[in-house]
Amino acid sequence: LKGDGRNIEIQDNFFDISYSNATIEHVGSYQNQIKFLSELFRISKEGVFLTTPNRFFPVDLHTFIPIIHMFPKKIHRFILNILNQKFLAKEENLNLLSKNDLINICKTLEIKNYKIKKIKILGFTSNLILVIQKTS
Repeated sequence: LKGDGRNIEIQDNFFDISYSNATIEHVGSYQNQIKFLSELFRISKEGVFLTTPNRFFPVDLHTFIPIIHMFPKKIHRFILNILNQKFLAKEENLNLLSKNDLINICKTLEIKNYKIKKIKILGFTSNLILVIQKTS
């Protein structure tokens, strides 16, 4: 299947589990990220398993540039443009998330039965795993 993860043309509860590996940070704005997770939730019968890099890991795993992604997003994008990373400087191509962002998206979607797990490297959280279990 080919399509847009923010508008998946599949019936509700079609898959047992929806799985997304390092995609949500590439669907654009925060509103697009909400739509994306909403669709994953809608098409799954049992739940969602989603991974994303942690915005507050010291090195951005897309550019391997340290620290700048921790600045406000407007400054981060400005610096990426200066460093000739114009593609990743655009919100529609890279919009990193934090644990709090994932929590807020779940709150917005009124998803209550979720856990956020952390993958750590040298004590720092490099990636976040969102596990949502649907209740029948």
